[in-house]
Amino acid sequence: MKKVLMLHGINHNMFGKRNPEVYGTITLEEIDRQLKGLGHEMEIEVESFQTNFEGEMTERIHQGYKDNVDAVIINAGAWTHYSYGIRDALDILEVPFIEVHMSNIHARDEFRHKSVFADIAQGQISGFGVDSYLLALRACASLIK
Repeated sequence: MKKVLMLHGINHNMFGKRNPEVYGTITLEEIDRQLKGLGHEMEIEVESFQTNFEGEMTERIHQGYKDNVDAVIINAGAWTHYSYGIRDALDILEVPFIEVHMSNIHARDEFRHKSVFADIAQGQISGFGVDSYLLALRACASLIK
């Protein structure tokens, strides 16, 4: 069975409570449940990880490399815009990774328009709420066939 690693970044444990006008009311647990359900339908194992600590995120990316995951989906939150450490860890991966965002980062604050991951990601999906994640998983399935 193929394996996709879903990485959730800083503050994502607060989905459902944080800025519902931007992120909606869905919780991280509900997002993961939907991803695992879709993954099951597509015969893909989805493993999810969330942290508020940049070093832990970097270590989990390294572990994904060692575990030979087939693809990675990442919503790094604010780290997307400035974490060259996470970018360098992602660049080690020899499998596709897709950057996702629940909100349309290009329609928000100016600092959110730049992603330090975009030039090494297979693609970027933003602005579709939980569907951003599901679209990313579908893209991963296509990429790892």
